[in-house]
Amino acid sequence: MRRALLHIFFWVAYLFQDVLLIFLLNTTRLQDSTERNLTLSFYNGLLLLLPKLLFTYFILYTTLNKMISEGFQKKGAMYSLFALLLTLLLYRALVFFFVNPVIYGWDGATTSFFYPLAFPVALMDIGFVSAAAIALKQIRQQLRREKVEQSLVREKLETELKYLRNQTNPHFLFNTLNNIYALARKKSDETPEVVMKLSKLLRFMLYDAAKPLITLAEEIKMLEDYIDLERIRYNDRLTLSFCKDVTDEQQLISPLLLLPFVENAFKHGASESRFASMIDLKMKVQDSMLTFSVKNTKENNEHTPAGATIGLHNVKRQLELLYTEHDLQVRNEDALFIVLLTVNLKSYAKNNLPHR
Repeated sequence: MRRALLHIFFWVAYLFQDVLLIFLLNTTRLQDSTERNLTLSFYNGLLLLLPKLLFTYFILYTTLNKMISEGFQKKGAMYSLFALLLTLLLYRALVFFFVNPVIYGWDGATTSFFYPLAFPVALMDIGFVSAAAIALKQIRQQLRREKVEQSLVREKLETELKYLRNQTNPHFLFNTLNNIYALARKKSDETPEVVMKLSKLLRFMLYDAAKPLITLAEEIKMLEDYIDLERIRYNDRLTLSFCKDVTDEQQLISPLLLLPFVENAFKHGASESRFASMIDLKMKVQDSMLTFSVKNTKENNEHTPAGATIGLHNVKRQLELLYTEHDLQVRNEDALFIVLLTVNLKSYAKNNLPHR
């Protein structure tokens, strides 16, 4: 119905301007009243609308869509030229046998059927409306194709983002189970408490992390629970601080965005160090600008362990998909690994990922 209404609107609009044009032209050659001139112009435009309709829809639905098919270009061009020739003859016949003698009462004998100037005028009249219709259809098709392409790109990015997040969960679970295994081997009394904390974190990842956005308060609580879980394992061997300067904890952030940095600090810092370790976490949020830094001591190795880069590459790609304004800096010094992240939380989300 919408498509039919658009077609009707187009032809009504064209008929209006065509009748107006004929009316203005007739004022220079007719002595009739304005009302009669307008009536005759309407009959003229309405009658000559027939060949224009036939030619336009023939091109739109018979040759235009097939012109892109291989091997049809020459045949389609021949069909179009043949249809144009028939349309010109029909247009001229209507003018010669109906418009001039019937509508205006002019003697057709004053000009021949093949009057030289008649066909260029008919060609311009037919060509204008058909070209306008073809152009509008091409524009609509192009907009439709762009919309489909955008939808496909969005779906691809959504799938990639889900894949990246699904990588985060098993990675976290693997590290935490290692902690529980170590405590269980020691027959530690803290093992049940660790299992309960893990249960809470898994519940968060199962339900809250499935949302596109959560509050900063929820993200901070998840980080604190994870830190408590890891702190049990290292006891006095680890010096850990988590400083927060957040004016509005109800601001929204993509879930699990900060966890990989904290995980990386524990896994490739404290867990691989034979001596006392340090992890320093700082979070500041002011005017929707998040600054998150992680510093951890490490053994004096020349290269960062390969596993340390996996989580960082993962979260870097998530940042690219989710935030248009962000900056991630990683420094690997002799005995210190530093990550500094800056994100404009209002720049969510790049590529128009849906907020469901």
